[in-house]
Amino acid sequence: MSELPEMRASDSEREQVAELLRDAVAEGRLTMEEFEERLDAAYQARTRGELEPLVSDLPVTGGTPVAPVAVSGVGRWSERIGGIPPRSKLAFAFWGGFGRKGTWTVPRRFTTFTLMGGGELDLREAHFEDRDVVIRCITIMGGVSIVVPNDLNVEVSGIGFMGGFGEHGGDARPDPSAPRVRITGFALMGGVGVERKRTKAEKLRLKAERAAERERLEKGRGADRKELD
Repeated sequence: MSELPEMRASDSEREQVAELLRDAVAEGRLTMEEFEERLDAAYQARTRGELEPLVSDLPVTGGTPVAPVAVSGVGRWSERIGGIPPRSKLAFAFWGGFGRKGTWTVPRRFTTFTLMGGGELDLREAHFEDRDVVIRCITIMGGVSIVVPNDLNVEVSGIGFMGGFGEHGGDARPDPSAPRVRITGFALMGGVGVERKRTKAEKLRLKAERAAERERLEKGRGADRKELD
């Protein structure tokens, strides 16, 4: 990006910088005033050269300071694909339960089996062995809950008998650079539910945005009062 500083910036590049700024204020790297100033400058920037200084002193995931506005557009998903999966490719629950959450690595092929039990798979912070992943869920008088981020590519194609497979909740916004997760299997007198939820980072960004908006409104009201005086 720094080799073409005068190239016109795209909307996606402005938004990428804005996302890094939201992360930074949520982590305490920027004050709210600095965040607001840089965010305004990001949305007003016309070229890549104007965007780069706004984040040149901030780290990306992994703590390495780099110029974040990438021409490739692959984004942060590239850092979460290609991980080493656990030896076990199976999760099993009989009259009990299992859970996988946090930064675990999802194998290329993963199978869950529940019999009068339940399980939860949380993919919001997960890494993936491959870009194409299949999760096969078999449940008998039990259930499996799968939580995914809004930008993950998910396909649900399981079969339910006196039970069901389904996706609900959230705001699906699949990212072309994200892995594709196919969820399939069979549910007998049970169910497999896929729910989209915000990640912790998204929640922090939304909180920071709301705080910045409140501060902006307060400043606006203050300026209006001064004009009236």
